Amino acid sequence: MLNSKAQQERISSTKNHSHSDLILQVKGLTKNFNLHEQGKILPSIQTISLTVKSGQLTALTGVSGAGKSSLLKCIYRTYLPQSGEINYHTVEGNWIDIAIAKEHEILNLRRKEISFVTQFLHCLPRQITLDVVAKPLFDLGCKRSEARDKAAILLKKMQLSERLWTISPATFSGGEKQRVNLARGIVSSPRLLLLDEPTASLDANTSQLVIELIQSVKQMGTGILAVFHSPELITTLADDVVMIQPS
Repeated sequence: MLNSKAQQERISSTKNHSHSDLILQVKGLTKNFNLHEQGKILPSIQTISLTVKSGQLTALTGVSGAGKSSLLKCIYRTYLPQSGEINYHTVEGNWIDIAIAKEHEILNLRRKEISFVTQFLHCLPRQITLDVVAKPLFDLGCKRSEARDKAAILLKKMQLSERLWTISPATFSGGEKQRVNLARGIVSSPRLLLLDEPTASLDANTSQLVIELIQSVKQMGTGILAVFHSPELITTLADDVVMIQPS
């Protein structure tokens, strides 16, 4: 870990960005996994650099196993990178390097500004679907009735049957769970949205709903970094494309 002086120097060096709409800048990021039992180091991400701008979508593409999901997890700080910078422009106008930020700063960003929609829905057991979607708003201190109203609007847009709203999503199909997952990810209008194959388990009709939802999120000014395998989705949604090469 860098000391506080080094951290300040790194953060201050990012303040000269010329693009006022730049929300994320990843520089020279690498990530390895240490397989202790086998005494091996498995390279995952090899020197990736990219940018994300407000109101635009940067698509990540590449073969399976190239490290696309690992990159998203580094940006969300589920993983710590080996080297490189993950500079994020906060709502207050400050730059923070997620790679070396303190835990309380990361938790604050997750609660207020950065949302991550993974390939799998994780939620509390027996929590009803409406509250699963509304939880990010609960965490921000919104009134429960207001938060549930906003959740309901998104669930309607995702065409999830109202009969499912008051039961747990634990027994839902993969496509239904992913719709809940997406609704939860955008309900708080994050400034940076990370998407890991958001249409992977969806049929064509529901995928179209997701495309429309992503387009509306872009129009609201959210910067999006998304993993896609479909060339059609990339053509439709991406403003920039980054090819991740396997290690």
